[in-house]
Amino acid sequence: MLDYAAFPDQRQKKIRELLNSNGRVVCTVLAREMNVSEHTIRRDLNELAQEGICKRVHGGAVSMLEESGTFEQRIGQNQAEKVKIAHKCVSLIKKGGCIFIDSGSTNLEIARSIPDDLSISAVTNSPSIALELMKKTHCEVILIGGKLNSQIGASVGNSAIYQISQIHFDQCFIGGCALDPQIGITIFDFEEAEFKKALIRQSNQIIMGVTADKLPGVARYVIADCEQLSVLVIDKPMTADLNQLFDEKLMRVLFA
Repeated sequence: MLDYAAFPDQRQKKIRELLNSNGRVVCTVLAREMNVSEHTIRRDLNELAQEGICKRVHGGAVSMLEESGTFEQRIGQNQAEKVKIAHKCVSLIKKGGCIFIDSGSTNLEIARSIPDDLSISAVTNSPSIALELMKKTHCEVILIGGKLNSQIGASVGNSAIYQISQIHFDQCFIGGCALDPQIGITIFDFEEAEFKKALIRQSNQIIMGVTADKLPGVARYVIADCEQLSVLVIDKPMTADLNQLFDEKLMRVLFA
């Protein structure tokens, strides 16, 4: 077995690999498996955090995710998983309700999956999602306007924030770039983060459909704690440790 105490570069390489594969590491577990002190592991994690590899959290660290491209580029990624998640999310929509479908490639699949005979009012800030909703015979569609952000394919500025402040939503299908039980929902764009915070304030129930590659992980800007999330829909079961951490947040977790 490699003497990790004598080879700090190899130790940090191993930690990087674990962050990439698991998304999260725990100090006590790393110290035991590498036969080094917890102080040594904390020092390693601090150095990796300074490099932007991870974000320190209580008892360990979580992986810092990279941006996965523009809205158009993300549409074709993990398509089968997004379709499964969308079907599960749609099963939660209440007839006659007013819902908000946030921008994002998974939420685009939610719009596509809504049954034609479901009578709802649907609001979105994404022209692509609005176009899909307009195909539904019994769906009233409201498009939030303003300057379009080409990276995310939606309007998120002050004009959009003002418009949603005039509407109360029964359900909101929120989009996010990363999710961690301790840090919450995070994204990469500051202006979009402010829009999503306003959106959450206007919504009675917050639902997030997310592929497993986005958790656990963290992006730059926090938009909500996990306690604010009503339902989490993911495409595959989590590890026992991660599942326990999410259970402690009292949210409902569904598997597509």
